[in-house]
Amino acid sequence: MKAVTMADVARHAKVSKSTVSQYVNNRFDYMSEDTKLRIEKTIMELDYRPNILARSLKQKSTTTIGVIVANIMHTFSTQIIRTIEDECNEADFHVMVCNADDDPVKEKKYIEMLRAKQVDGIIILPTGSNISLYEEMVKSNYPVVFVDRTVPNIGIPSVMLDNEKAAGLAVEHLLDNGYDRIGIITNVVRNITPRVERVKGYKNALTRNGIAINDDYIKNLEVSHVQQGLEEMLALESPPQAILAGNDLVLIEVLKHIKRKEIQIPADLAIIGIDEVSFSGFYEPALTIVEQPAIEIGKKAAELLLDIILNKESKVTDKIYRFEPKLTIRESSLRNPL
Repeated sequence: MKAVTMADVARHAKVSKSTVSQYVNNRFDYMSEDTKLRIEKTIMELDYRPNILARSLKQKSTTTIGVIVANIMHTFSTQIIRTIEDECNEADFHVMVCNADDDPVKEKKYIEMLRAKQVDGIIILPTGSNISLYEEMVKSNYPVVFVDRTVPNIGIPSVMLDNEKAAGLAVEHLLDNGYDRIGIITNVVRNITPRVERVKGYKNALTRNGIAINDDYIKNLEVSHVQQGLEEMLALESPPQAILAGNDLVLIEVLKHIKRKEIQIPADLAIIGIDEVSFSGFYEPALTIVEQPAIEIGKKAAELLLDIILNKESKVTDKIYRFEPKLTIRESSLRNPL
């Protein structure tokens, strides 16, 4: 069947093509109610679908952005996607989501695919490995915003948590509750910003409080090896009294091992996680969590990107926007829980 065109709608509704165009683009300033209703009825009768591709070529905009997350399994990633989508919906922009699995090859493929589809900009939780590709986007003034991570010497703004403070809050809280043998487990994804900064914050907090750093209490592991790593740590002659899980996926593996080994929280081992998980408040015992404000971070990232796109200005900058962590204290980290 031949596709219905704007000219067909105009002819049936007895209006000009420009009037139909104004209607389709929600410009009703000088349009009577009768005209609007007539066009609406005609569009429904003819089942007219605006040609988005033609309109984007004319306007030089697809009103679409891409979002490339590092690992969609993270609670943080899903929260970020939801918030970005909400912000873009308000601005009449669409969102295409890609999951890179922290794989530089997949990330490169998705960046190239999104640009080939002429999306107006991209928000990336970067692997940090595609340096030449990031540099090319900066050089061509292509709108890009990083989230959760930074890439040194790349002129792209980043929106992220104050990771050092997040780990520091957890360590200070555990020390205040009488735990001085504190371990940390993070998952290995090269030298990505959150992992490096959270370990640094953990070490700095211990040093500030006169506690010697024990390398046996620091593990950076594939998620599938977290349980084995925790078992090795707890088998030490002087095992840690508390564990800081570096993110939500690590926390889940820690809790699986604890349940399997019937370890009592916090009597045998105190637990704190960084990144909120949906079950933290009703897990038994309830889990102490250092939360990052995912909604605020996602909102800021979307606002930055849309501002660059809509204002069509060159805003090449490596400015970092840091957000404050929040410590939510529950029974899992208390020496004497209520």
